[in-house]
Amino acid sequence: MKFLIFSDIHGCSDSAEFIVGKTEVEKPDKVLILGDILYHGPRNDIPHNYEPKAVIAELEKIAPKILAVRGNCEAEVDQMVLSFPCLSQEALVYADGNTIFMTHGHIYNEENRPKCGYTHFFSGHTHLHGLKKKDGITFLNPGSISIPKGGEGRSYAIYIDGKIEIRRMEDDSIILEI
Repeated sequence: MKFLIFSDIHGCSDSAEFIVGKTEVEKPDKVLILGDILYHGPRNDIPHNYEPKAVIAELEKIAPKILAVRGNCEAEVDQMVLSFPCLSQEALVYADGNTIFMTHGHIYNEENRPKCGYTHFFSGHTHLHGLKKKDGITFLNPGSISIPKGGEGRSYAIYIDGKIEIRRMEDDSIILEI
């Protein structure tokens, strides 16, 4: 299985264009979006190229491939303009003998994990990328595709047959891998 994994788009149109372009090149089985799709929220500055309607138009091009969870900036109106479900707090994905728990990270996170069985825990929210194994679980935060924090560049992740890489958006170089 192959997944592209993104988080924290926050209405940034060039990030959505990147997602669609990367989907056309990589041809993943699914595009996993870990929340905060259309709006920047009150704690973030307005990102460059802030155009939520353009993000809608771009993501609709690949809607059948998208599996998304709700971030802390999602609202019910988002579901009215997106054809893929985006309001579930979490999702389970089964691939290559792995169970992946997807969430945004504002409710469930590494310190507050649900008690269901999973081998991988994918979350965003912090805008900081991270990839590690702890207690037999692989934890992934792909970072933010639009508003990175901590001096890190914009980033995303790719899962291929159980292997995970976090990559820089600007040059596609690998930051971390397991």
